[in-house]
Amino acid sequence: MDSDQPSLNLRFCEICAGFLSQSSKDSVPSLTRALDTIASDLARNEDLRIRMGLDHPSIWPSLQQVWNYLADYPSADADVAELRILVISVARFTRNLVAGVAMNQQNAFGVEPALRRILHLYSSWSAFQVPDSFPATRMAVQALSNIVTTNEDLTSRLWNTYLSLPEEHVVLIRLLGSPDHRTILSLLVLMVNCIHDSTERRSLLTKTRVGARICITLLDRVVLLYDAEESSDGAKAFDYGYHLFAHLFDGGFAPDLYNSLSVEGEAIAPHQTTFLKLLDSYLQSSQICPIHRDMCPMLSEIFLSLASYSQSSITRAINPTNSEPLDGSIEHLQELDLLLPKTCEALVLATQCIVKISLLSEDQRAMEPSASDLGAIFRDATSTDGQGMAESIIELLRLLDAFLPRIYFGKAVVDPVTDQTTPLSTAGSNGFSYLKRDLVRLVGVLCHRDKTFQDRIRVCRGIPVIMNMCVVDERNPYLREHAILALRNLLDDNKENQDEVHSIKPSGYWDETGVLREKVGATLR
Repeated sequence: MDSDQPSLNLRFCEICAGFLSQSSKDSVPSLTRALDTIASDLARNEDLRIRMGLDHPSIWPSLQQVWNYLADYPSADADVAELRILVISVARFTRNLVAGVAMNQQNAFGVEPALRRILHLYSSWSAFQVPDSFPATRMAVQALSNIVTTNEDLTSRLWNTYLSLPEEHVVLIRLLGSPDHRTILSLLVLMVNCIHDSTERRSLLTKTRVGARICITLLDRVVLLYDAEESSDGAKAFDYGYHLFAHLFDGGFAPDLYNSLSVEGEAIAPHQTTFLKLLDSYLQSSQICPIHRDMCPMLSEIFLSLASYSQSSITRAINPTNSEPLDGSIEHLQELDLLLPKTCEALVLATQCIVKISLLSEDQRAMEPSASDLGAIFRDATSTDGQGMAESIIELLRLLDAFLPRIYFGKAVVDPVTDQTTPLSTAGSNGFSYLKRDLVRLVGVLCHRDKTFQDRIRVCRGIPVIMNMCVVDERNPYLREHAILALRNLLDDNKENQDEVHSIKPSGYWDETGVLREKVGATLR
């Protein structure tokens, strides 16, 4: 096709007018061939994009008419081949025409309502059952993305519109359900571009009802994409999903997002657990920054709430009648809280986040003594029932030691108190992996060179509990090493704690399985 600009504009308008006047299947091939040829030229030539957007006759009225025709296509269905072919060609032309040209984006934004209606069609359940519709869906998403990307005004208009629509009309939510990973990838590129460097748009995503629904749907999608093959479109989509949440964390929106994911009456919702996994990954790869301080109260509240729930649940399981210990009979199995493993899984994640922030803060203070001690926020935290951080950790460790049989070289260790293993070994305990280890590690981190916290551990009878963790447990790799380090930090420059340990040593011994047992006739003080 002749690339001389005036004739190109005229030719485009004539082709569109001819197609719209005929509106027949026979006219589809000529339109798509012409658009595909122009689109290829536009992709390679930015000057051509600029000239075509400015010259006369104007292409914009014709482009708008074609998009309106597509949105109102007779008998529109995702399985109509002619419609798919048209959408691909018109969307590709639009995508290439507006790329990086602000004036073209401004003129093309008028097609957004029609484009949104097409995306609504292609994000239906029936469309997802037609793999042949996926290329049209992807191309339409890419066209929408190019219309607003790097254009602050248009991005805000699009984002404000989409997050104020009724949920059933929000194509962002609908498209996240697509089984096509390339479509998900294109969509996430658009979403990341929309919230990048915008506090207002991030706020809408974390504080509005529609924003919460988008985040919940995206968290579900991230879980499904986690095992995607490396370098695949699914893996790339996972990375973009992670980066989207990292942008929210960077902006200090983690507390708002966590609260928006809550479910009334549940200690921890599944989406909050996924949120904590992403936050843990984010913290593991970050350096200390001001937004970490904003996360500390949230993480303290999460930890103490989950710890309190776990304590109550384990207490009911160990002693359901408040009189006799659990004897392993089948009637007592009903006392086991089926939500406890998920609660403890989330507790492990919260603990790891607290440990990471505390260590980052300690490293910063080593270089800048005047820097804030973020660990102090955790040490001073108190639950709604008045239980402090030290007391909460020790009580939970004490209960876990009675509740969970240790696994010593593949063999469960008999409980030293009840002289039996608990029913949990039968019920399954995947959610409890690493819990003791990370709680012990948290004690070691928070009591490092902090005499007040060291003393609180001693006062709540925590030193024997930590000593009893100096054991092998395959469910908690390196538990013994972390317990030894925690004990070292508890004793560091603390004579009272050293005396406490000295008084315990003659009273007990570690057997061949690594369990601390009392000597006959000895009194453990």
